[in-house]
Amino acid sequence: MKKYFSLVLFAHTIFAMPFALMAFVFACKSEYYNPSLNVWILLFQVVGCMVFARNVAMGFNRWADRKIDAENPRTAGRDIPAGRISPREALTFVAVNALLFLAVAATINPLTAWLSPVALLVVMGYSYCKRFTSLAHLVLGLSLGIAPAGAYIAVTGRLDWPVCLLSLLVMTWCGGFDIIYALQDAAFDRERGLHSIPARFSARTALIISAALHLVSVGALAAFASYCPQGWLLWTGCALFVGLLLLQHILVTPTRQKNIGIAFGTLNGLASLTLAAFVILQLLINS
Repeated sequence: MKKYFSLVLFAHTIFAMPFALMAFVFACKSEYYNPSLNVWILLFQVVGCMVFARNVAMGFNRWADRKIDAENPRTAGRDIPAGRISPREALTFVAVNALLFLAVAATINPLTAWLSPVALLVVMGYSYCKRFTSLAHLVLGLSLGIAPAGAYIAVTGRLDWPVCLLSLLVMTWCGGFDIIYALQDAAFDRERGLHSIPARFSARTALIISAALHLVSVGALAAFASYCPQGWLLWTGCALFVGLLLLQHILVTPTRQKNIGIAFGTLNGLASLTLAAFVILQLLINS
């Protein structure tokens, strides 16, 4: 179990899970919530789908990139190149989690059942995007942005504008910080013919694009917040989220990239947890 947690970087669930929970509570407080539903069983199903889908996404990514990872000094120590997990074991792990995801999604409602194969195609398709497009960062963002939309659909059986804004927020936020993370591999990607924003442009231009995506995130957050019950908790959470976005752009510059790890993992993890905690509290208080 420990080695598979390492394979899929289970700790990184902290990026999308808080937004899924936020969308779940938002949906439960909406006019489309069916009181006859058992909210705890539904929450268990949603969290299960989140975990299984992420396991598929990361496991398949590690399998698809195993040869690339072996050539990159930064990633050569990952589980498959290092021999701790065989490619066959990784692919079996992906297949089992994909089947579990489809099975659980089918038990929620008809729309989640029909859309679950589409979600799998997106989260698995991301792994090949950097072979032909610099927009792979946004495909990764879309993969994470599915989480709040899926949670909302699980509760309501429909897709509405507010949760689309939340998905846009996640997509551009993730795309922006993934550009920052990809600065580490810009030279390697150019040498191997792989595509990314930092490989295509200078570090300065890449960081400008990242900041522009995060500005879209802030706009999407403000628009989503306008659909929530208003109060100091909501806007405090939003302010802290924006502040943490700003801080990572202060810490990482074209000439100072030693803080990429802090910006990528610590600050973005704090941003998602903080925003979700404050927004969910506001939703519950105003219920």
